[in-house]
Formats: sequence, structure tokens, C-alpha cells
Amino acid sequence: SADGGRSLSLDSIPMGLPMSDPTAWTTAMNNLGMAPMGMTGQPLLPDFDPALGMMTGIPPINPMMPGLGIVPPPIPPDMPAVKEIIHCKSCTLFPPNPHLPPPATRERPPGCKTVFVGGLPENGTEQIIMEVFEQCGEVIAIRKSKKNFCHIRFAEEFMVDKALYLSGYRIRLGSSTDKKDTGRLHVDFAQARDDLYEWECKQRMLAREERHRRRLEEERFRPPSPPPVVHYSDHECSVVAEKLKDDTKFLEAIQTLLTWIERGEVNRRTANNFYSMIQSANSHIRRLVNEKAAHEKEMEEAKEKFKLALSGILVQFEQIVAVYHSASKQKAWDHFTKAQRKNISVWCKQAEEIRNIHNDELMGIRREEEMEMSDEEIEDPSEMKETEESALVSQVEALKEENDSLRWQLDAYRNEVELLKQEQGKASRDEDTTKEQQMKLLQQALQGMQKHLLKVQDEYKKREAELEKVREDKLKIETLLENLKEQESSTSRVCACSQEKECPVDKTLSNSPVKSEREVLLVGIISTFLHVHPFGASIEYICSYLQRLDSKICTAEVEVLMTRLQNTFRQELSGVGASLEKRWKFCGFDGLKMT
Repeated sequence: SADGGRSLSLDSIPMGLPMSDPTAWTTAMNNLGMAPMGMTGQPLLPDFDPALGMMTGIPPINPMMPGLGIVPPPIPPDMPAVKEIIHCKSCTLFPPNPHLPPPATRERPPGCKTVFVGGLPENGTEQIIMEVFEQCGEVIAIRKSKKNFCHIRFAEEFMVDKALYLSGYRIRLGSSTDKKDTGRLHVDFAQARDDLYEWECKQRMLAREERHRRRLEEERFRPPSPPPVVHYSDHECSVVAEKLKDDTKFLEAIQTLLTWIERGEVNRRTANNFYSMIQSANSHIRRLVNEKAAHEKEMEEAKEKFKLALSGILVQFEQIVAVYHSASKQKAWDHFTKAQRKNISVWCKQAEEIRNIHNDELMGIRREEEMEMSDEEIEDPSEMKETEESALVSQVEALKEENDSLRWQLDAYRNEVELLKQEQGKASRDEDTTKEQQMKLLQQALQGMQKHLLKVQDEYKKREAELEKVREDKLKIETLLENLKEQESSTSRVCACSQEKECPVDKTLSNSPVKSEREVLLVGIISTFLHVHPFGASIEYICSYLQRLDSKICTAEVEVLMTRLQNTFRQELSGVGASLEKRWKFCGFDGLKMT
């Protein structure tokens, strides 16, 4: 692997040796709910059922048989599993204190097949580690470190749970009590790239299987596609022509005919055949018209039946409403209790609403009939001729119907008026509540506005005070400026007088090599710098120092000034050949004696 570990297989180590005490391993694995494993990594009990905690499918086991132990009864979940001493060929494992809490472990990584084993003895070898942990399952690789820990990779994920069972055990190599031959095992989950890669591959495979399963389900529930239309031939043409004559197969044959025409199968050779098929299709128009007329007749009969039934229902509704109205009169109304009166009034309203709905429906049907009759009269003016008696009868019936409809409309209006009164009462109550809520909201808004106004007034007062302070400061500054101007004018006068007196001094200075106060300052600074450097310094070094103080100083100006002051600065040559260098030195003390 990338960590420089060595991959070990079971064949590279002789594991054919029997365990010294296989009963302890069997009992420990049974306590954990796992099948006992042999030295070769194979389960000793192939039919072990961890869910039941017992062995199925095999005869009773003799406790004295080598490699097998007595399987205890299932342990309750609240009772801790008892760990026992485990004897191996080269070492012994002692269980931890059962009263201590279980050792802490990290969160299990997805697809974890690798464990971290710490607390190994210093003298522990890979063979001993293999001997201990191959009881948990097939070991693929062991990566051992020099610092008493290792990483073990198993073949399956469930083997990691078996290895975690050994966490907390104390290990002793042989019968030695040396510190280098003992240790306390700490087994925990480890995060490995190989485990994560295999887990991701497995998840992708499961996702592919799920997509395939869903695709199969969708294909199974998808409606079947229509059968393909056969290609045109003389035989198929004769078959379709026969189907067109049959009423039951006409729909299928007409679709085939339409497809052939759209495909462009019509040509000079097949035109007669197609014409005969189109003629057969045309013969079905009369049949379809007759079927439509029959259905319309059935629909008219059904309408008449519905209208008669509805009129009968309306008559019964009228009688029920009449009963309610008669019960609401004072003669009978006074003998009912309040609850009975309430129920009667509710029932009466419900019955009136239902009656009005049915009445509107019946009137709508009659209006539709009248509209149809008027359309028929417009279309057929010959049918408008009726006898006077039939006209009178129809007028009488129409007047009766109008009278009934007006009476029903009057009852409906009465009910609507009562409902409007009730709604107005409710609305007035709702309006009162809404007005109260609006008043509360307005009061809260006014209080908020008042607080905001008070804050604004306070801020305004603070700003006015600040403005007054600024004005006072401005006046003070103006007075100070005036005083300064007066002082400057007075000082300028004094300076003019002093300049007139010092004119001869300036004349003497004009004859000196130093011409300005700036040059005097430069001389002083250069003298101090060269005094610190008794062996002298180059003009570039001096100028670099001066340019730190004033970037406007140039090398030529400094060199001219120093050449004028020969009694203060002296230039010397140092070095030989290519290393010849000009250095300036301070000689002011010697120059003072000479002058």
C-alpha cells in the first residue's frame, strides 16, 4: 500500500496449529452474538444464528469436543456481556474490568473494513497480531508501526465489530511479566481510502440496480403502444375493404386507410381500390346519422322523465314548506319549546333553499326548451301554423307556470331578505370589533409618533447647542488671527531695523566660503558624520546619509561645499590599483590651529 505496509495472506503464515483453549474464544464470540471462528478464519459453527443466540440445523454438541464450547442462553440487552480470558498459542488475553465503561470509539466511517490497534507490546510481531485477530475473520493486510500500533484490514465489514470486542483486553506474550511483553489493546475504527473507494463502488452499483429496477417498473406500467399499421399490398387492401363493410371493425379499418393515404400509397394503379374503400366509408355516414338520431331520441325521453320527476319532487317540497309555514303560525307555534322552534325554523330555511335550487333548475330546462322551440320556429316557418285552441291552451299553461314561478320567486326573495338581515347584524358586530381594533392601532401609532417627535426635539436642541459652541470657537479663532497678524507686523518692523544694523555683518559673511544657513547646517551635519568615521568616507556614502534627512540634496552640491572648506575637510586617496578610492576626512581641529 502507499504507507509502505506489507499485504499478508493466510497462506504466508502457518495457521494449522490448534488453539490451546478454544472454549474461551467460543464463549466470547457467543456473548457478542457472533459465530465462533477457528484458527483458519472459518466459522467453527457454520449454522450459527446470531439473531437467536443458538445453533440450528445440527445435532446437540458434546461440550468435550475440541474447538467447541457450550453455547449460553441469550443474554438480555441490559445485562453486560461477560468477557473471559482468551488463550492463544503465543500470548494470553485478559479481559478488562467489567464495571468500567466500554472503551470510546470514533464515528464509524462508511464501508469501514480497517481497524486501528494500539497498546501493542514492544516485542509483539506481525505473526502474534495475525494469531490474535484472525479469529475475527479473514485478514487482508497488516500495517505495523514501530510505535506499538498497527492497522488491520479485514475482508468484510462485520469482522470489524468482532475485532472491536477485543478493545480493552490486556495482552501478555507467553508467561513473561516484562513490560515490553505486555500491553493493553485499544481497537477503534480507522478511515482508509480503499474502504471508502469500495463502499462508493458498492453504492454506485446499488444505484444502478435501483435505476434498472425503476426502469423495468415504468416499462411494465407503461400503456402498450398501438399496433403498427401494415404496409399496403393487394391482399391487405382486400382485407381492409372487407373490414370497412363490417360495423364492428370499421374504426380499425378506417385508421389503416387514413395511414395509407397519408403515406402516399395512392397512385394510378391503386386509385380504383382506394376509391372503392372511400365509397365504403361514405356508406357508413347514414348509419352514424341514424345512430345519432336514436341517441337524441333517448336523450329527449330521459329529459322528459327527469322533468316529470323534478316537478313531482318540487310539489313535495312545496307541501313540506307549507307544513313548516303552518307550524310557524301562532296557533301551533306557542305550544313548541324554544329548541323545537329553532329546529323548525332551521329546517324550514333549508327546505326553502333546496326548493328554490330545484325550481331554478326546472325553469332553466323549460327556458332551454323554449329556446329550442323558437329556433325550430325560425328554421321551419311552416310549423308556426297552429290552431287557436292549442294557442289558448299553451297560453293558459304558460300563465300557470309564470304564476308558480312568481310565487316561488317571492318566497325566495323573502328568504333572501331574512338572510340579509342576519348578515347585516353580523356585519355590524364585526364592524364594531374592527373599529375598536383600528382605534387601538391608531392610538399606538400616535403614541409612537409622539415619542419620535420628542426624540427629534431633543436632537434639535443638542444640535443648536453644538452650533453655538462652534460659533464661539470661530470668534475666538478670528480674534487670535487678528492678534497674530498684529504681532507679525510688529516683528517685521523690528526685523527691518535689525537688518539695517546688521548690513556690515552680512558683508563680512558674503566674503566667507559659507554662503547660507543651509550650507552651515550641512557643514555641521557632515562634520558630525565624519567625526564618527575617523578613517574617512566616500562622497556617495556621505550623500546617502544626507539624503535620508533631505531627499533634495545632490552629490555635486555637497562636494563643491566640502572643496571650498579646505581647512575643515580634506580629501585623501586610499587603496591601490583598481581598488583606489577617494575618501573625505574631518580636519577641523588641525585647521583651527592653522587659521
